[in-house]
Amino acid sequence: MTVEISVPTDCTVVDVAVNAGTPVATDTVVAIVEMMKIEHLVRAPEAGVVTEMRVEPGQVLKAGTVIAILTPGKAVTESPNDAAPVAADRADLAELRARRNLLNDDARPEAVAKVHARGRRTARENLADLVDEGSFQEYGSFMYAAQKGRRNVEDLIANTPGDGIVGGLATVNADLVGESRAHVAVMSYDYTVLAGTQGFRGHEKKDRLLSVAHQLEVPLILFAEGGGGRPGDTDTPFLAGLQLNTFAWIAKLSGHVPTVAIVSGRCFAGNAALAGVCDVIIATPDVNLGMAGPAMIEGGGLGTFQPEDIGPIDVHIANGVVDLAADDEAHAVELTKQYLSYFQGRLEHWDAPNQDAMRDIVPENRKRVYEVRDAIHTLADVDSVLELRPAWGRSIVTALARLEGRPVGIMANDPAHLGGAIDSDAADKGARFMQLCDAHGLPIVSLCDTPGFMVGPAAEETAQVRHFGRMFVVGASLNVPFVTVILRKAVGLGAMAMTAGSMHAALLAVAWPTGEVSGMGIEGAVKHGARRELDAIDDPTQRANRYDELVARMYENSKALNAAAHNEIDDVIDPADTRRRVVQVLVAAPEVNRKGRPMIDSW
Repeated sequence: MTVEISVPTDCTVVDVAVNAGTPVATDTVVAIVEMMKIEHLVRAPEAGVVTEMRVEPGQVLKAGTVIAILTPGKAVTESPNDAAPVAADRADLAELRARRNLLNDDARPEAVAKVHARGRRTARENLADLVDEGSFQEYGSFMYAAQKGRRNVEDLIANTPGDGIVGGLATVNADLVGESRAHVAVMSYDYTVLAGTQGFRGHEKKDRLLSVAHQLEVPLILFAEGGGGRPGDTDTPFLAGLQLNTFAWIAKLSGHVPTVAIVSGRCFAGNAALAGVCDVIIATPDVNLGMAGPAMIEGGGLGTFQPEDIGPIDVHIANGVVDLAADDEAHAVELTKQYLSYFQGRLEHWDAPNQDAMRDIVPENRKRVYEVRDAIHTLADVDSVLELRPAWGRSIVTALARLEGRPVGIMANDPAHLGGAIDSDAADKGARFMQLCDAHGLPIVSLCDTPGFMVGPAAEETAQVRHFGRMFVVGASLNVPFVTVILRKAVGLGAMAMTAGSMHAALLAVAWPTGEVSGMGIEGAVKHGARRELDAIDDPTQRANRYDELVARMYENSKALNAAAHNEIDDVIDPADTRRRVVQVLVAAPEVNRKGRPMIDSW
């Protein structure tokens, strides 16, 4: 009995692997045929001897054509075309490994040594510290600078890996929040490649990765060290590159996913523009951050400056550009992980401070200053508070924190600065913080102690009318739960701005016994409202006594207990009960259906 071996498809015979009379094992290749440039291996269906071979190379066959006759027999252990030794490594895999090895830091020891000599880390070292081990999936790794018109390809591959930017997908904090909530997109400019300038292929890589981040709805973390656009690329299809989507794509992420920029060293022009649209900027002490570097400034006829003259860290801490100041790159990565964790969901394990300490934070002397951060840290879970922009807009403290593992945003008036009066900077700070929390689904807890907005001609020179209005406009647009706790003063428009526009706009508005609720400052109200009566008293002592009497009466009237009696606030509580009451209402609130916001103000 014989077996016919036929071709599976219309094809051309490329090679005949065995001759008539050849013993074969099961699956031995008998012939190679080609169809549409794809080769197919025709194999022996069982062991035996090929007794007849009917085709030659070059023949064109129809599907099902019999090409050989097999006489089944005892299996042979080895067939002639199976006897070749197996190669140690495929050539294509060897080429891939060789190219990938060129991407590693150890392939460029001189460049890496220069970075380390400055006490800095390489782009890949920073990313390795940030992301969970083994989670990084790199995009565009084999790109190199678009400069074949002036350099050979081997040089570009060796010295411009990734076109100066490393990026991909990874997880961060998976051990803390679980892998499903830990996915992020990461990008890091590589200062060892053409000073971190932005090249044509690098822009294409960013465009691709940013679009993926948008589709996956994952946070973006950007290490933004470097200069702006690169003038040396030759292999580009455009004139100025103004049609590139990079800046539009990263701006599209605003309000939809958390974005973090880490800046260190020199960060100018395009790199600074990318950092400037991120939710937060974390900076190291050696940063120089500016929309133009020395070359652009000199080119604009504005003088000659050293990079260190432009946008140093102390300037940007004071003006609010930098949200978090880090000690070094390692600390910046640590802060990034902490910041990101608030937007990755609840934690199962937490510790609560002793709430009895709340009773002693606000002094009995209604004029005595106190540290409002003590209230924040006592209210929140132990070691869970991260304050943003602490040295700017100081009348309002803004911080991310947790309550029973639940991420929240806390904003609080600081009586140590302007008595807690809200000036233009503080209004901007508070408004943007509310946007940040609302965009990413964090409930807001407001600790109110303000005499109102800042007053006087100097305050109005800062466009305070418009800046202050932002707090009301943003407050009215919030979707997240909002809770207000009056620690001491809740005066007029400032207090309303601190509670999303109205005490009844909050899910819960409560006060401590030290609370004072009034339409304007008590002393000012007495001086203004009782001016005729006081002016009519000639004796200075009697006038002062009458003034004190009226202030005391108005203070009594403005006590939080009286405000609660008139339904302006919901309750007056023991300060030690604050955490329980806040958590209780947040638990009752429905889960926020996070739709994001059209954007978060860059400022």
